Amino acid sequence: MRIAADVHISPHTVQFLNGLGHDAVRVADILPASAPDHDIIDWAVSDCRVVLTQDLDFGGILAVSGMPQPSVIQLRLSDARVDSVNWIIARVLPQLETAIANGIIASVNDDARIRIRQLPVA
Repeated sequence: MRIAADVHISPHTVQFLNGLGHDAVRVADILPASAPDHDIIDWAVSDCRVVLTQDLDFGGILAVSGMPQPSVIQLRLSDARVDSVNWIIARVLPQLETAIANGIIASVNDDARIRIRQLPVA
């Protein structure tokens, strides 16, 4: 899976994702750290990447825009420690792989429960 990790995702999590065989990059390594969410979305679409974020704004932007891509995985976790985030990600990514290809917003909570909304949001 090609993943664009938003600014709040640790570089250690990006390394972890790459170690799992994904192609993960930090958005801040490609775009300016102050890049607006719209620019991140545009880049993710052009580079065929899924946005991994703790920012809920991406889902709202996509819902209003009517865009069918990029897929977004929103982490809604109370524990943002790297080990906890990595454990959740390792559990949910295999479950999301097929749905991501079709364009989704996936919200993941502390129990690794996933709420999926298909894109474009109607």
